[in-house]
Amino acid sequence: MDLPLVAPIHQTLSQPAITDLAQETRQQWETSSLKGRIRRGSKVAVAVGSRGIANLATLIRTTLDYLGDLGAHPFIIAAMGSHGGGTSDGQRELLAEYGITERALGVPVKTDMKATVIGTNSWDEPVYWDANALQADAVVTISRIKPHTDFRGRYESGIVKMMVIGLGKRDGAAAHHRFGVRGLRDMLPETAKVVLEKTPFVAGLAVLENAHEQTALLKVVERDSVLAEEPDLLDRARAIMGRLPFDQLDLLVIGEIGKNYSGAGIDPNVVGRLLIEGEPEFENPRITRICALDLSPESHGNAMGCGIADLATDRLLAAIDSVPFRMNNLTACFLLRSKLPFSFPTDRGCITSGLETCWQPKWEKVRMAIIPNTLEVADLWVSPPLLEEAKVNPNLEVRGKPQAMPFDGAENLLQEELFPHSVRGRRRRKG
Repeated sequence: MDLPLVAPIHQTLSQPAITDLAQETRQQWETSSLKGRIRRGSKVAVAVGSRGIANLATLIRTTLDYLGDLGAHPFIIAAMGSHGGGTSDGQRELLAEYGITERALGVPVKTDMKATVIGTNSWDEPVYWDANALQADAVVTISRIKPHTDFRGRYESGIVKMMVIGLGKRDGAAAHHRFGVRGLRDMLPETAKVVLEKTPFVAGLAVLENAHEQTALLKVVERDSVLAEEPDLLDRARAIMGRLPFDQLDLLVIGEIGKNYSGAGIDPNVVGRLLIEGEPEFENPRITRICALDLSPESHGNAMGCGIADLATDRLLAAIDSVPFRMNNLTACFLLRSKLPFSFPTDRGCITSGLETCWQPKWEKVRMAIIPNTLEVADLWVSPPLLEEAKVNPNLEVRGKPQAMPFDGAENLLQEELFPHSVRGRRRRKG
């Protein structure tokens, strides 16, 4: 049986976006208390994580330039917990992919994994912090605030998590993850209180992104107000994040999964699947089957979250590097979502099996969508039943007529043809 036809649609939501990032970044630092805290000659650590933050290079360069104008000696430190296989070289390689290198920035980039115990929290658990950060006169962070992929709480992904998990290195990440959701949701702020008391952290640049992956808001949050201000920023981030425009799908095809798109590889906030042991699932969207076709090269073999998909390709599973995959999963202690899905030799075979098992036997009625990844969801290709809904949705624009899915000679989907402006499409053009 022929596969369903698909048509392109685009989400046309009007959302906030910053036009001059360098100017706004500098203005945020200038209006903060940083100038009064930094003395000429001070060593200032700029903590950066491993997430694919839009315009990260601009944010970092502008921050470094401002610190240099104050007469400080800034340097970069990796703040990404156990990512990169939990090794210094692995984390250095991850940063390099975002242009964060000593050669590009003209400052030292430190990725040492040594963490020092700085005290105990109210749970009577040790608090770890990056040894290089402790040697600095001041530490600032650059981090995106957004809903977390593993839990719901007052503090999810953002400054507090980077202070605790990112700068806690592998030891700090493991200390929290071994308690499961409780360690992240409940113990995280308790550890943050110790970090705020006993470290040279002075402020964090909070970054919010809209559904089109544009920088929507920048705000420097001061040391003394971070615990009070971050929950409001999280609410604002949740309101503008990218989502699928449909509450129910029979089949979702994801072109690539990976750590550069979500900490969970596949963002649970987008697909509506948490898959955390003992935790309730999301009410929507409700998706019967998910196919995942590729693992992004930026993930370096870490297919964290591949089990959120039901079906995959042999190619995706073959791309898994057991070292970072095992390291990240065993540190995170969320094992269910990384069980290996059924796999197939070709994309066509994977998608066909997804259709055959999606509980909608009449393929002309199937509600199917194709997205490049769970970060870039502004553009989708959808089957005819969803196309009819899109035509009457004021927030969706139909950009073409239904057509056959494009496959190459090996029966693999031509993702770059469907999504030329995606990360994969841009990667292909550069290559």
